[in-house]
Amino acid sequence: MSLYQVQKFLYNLNRDEKLQSIFHEDKYSVLSSYDLSAEEYSALDDGDIGLLYVLGVNGQILMHYAAYLHIEWFDYLQLMRDGVDKHGSVRAGIYAMAGDGVELTSAYALGDSGEPA
Repeated sequence: MSLYQVQKFLYNLNRDEKLQSIFHEDKYSVLSSYDLSAEEYSALDDGDIGLLYVLGVNGQILMHYAAYLHIEWFDYLQLMRDGVDKHGSVRAGIYAMAGDGVELTSAYALGDSGEPA
């Protein structure tokens, strides 16, 4: 898995309006310039927030991608929960899950309201 490449792409997309335009018109040309697995490529191509979360994408970066996709905040939070239900535990990154709980290296955990618990 190339989590770094996924996050690098999202970081660039979140900050570059020209890249956003190109991505909107031709996803393949943009995504092909990053070293992505087939699963990562598919998740980005489909805008699959849940799978991207499970793959370990940082929530701050992913939040901006959701906004780019016109996904509302509470829908974004639900898509992350749905991703865990559909794809299993978060596999990498700071939200990686261990056992039945979440092992956070961050000081905050999100409650049902989306606010730090």
